[in-house]
Amino acid sequence: MNVGDVVIVDFGVPVRSEAGFRRPGIVLVDNAFLRYRPSTIFVVPLTTTPRRFPSHVEVAPDDDNGLHGPSWALVEQMRAVAVERCERTGGDVGPVVVSQVLDVLAMITGMP
Repeated sequence: MNVGDVVIVDFGVPVRSEAGFRRPGIVLVDNAFLRYRPSTIFVVPLTTTPRRFPSHVEVAPDDDNGLHGPSWALVEQMRAVAVERCERTGGDVGPVVVSQVLDVLAMITGMP
């Protein structure tokens, strides 16, 4: 796995407005850390429902990411999940989307 990879994640049964069930997500862990083979990783869930929230990043489908339609990264719902919950798809959102997601995460957390 690498940062920016699209994986299918079993987020479980959602509570209230959480992203849940099996859905794509974006791996958001630096490659240097992934070399240590962590048992949990950070994943940002994707949705196909546009909501125009400032914390959502649009991901257009292309041959590299393997998505079948427009999707939005729910950055405010990033969570740690066990690696066993993730299935690799072979897709990758690329450095531009990863950078946009990190910018929104910095905005949400107040980190520089």
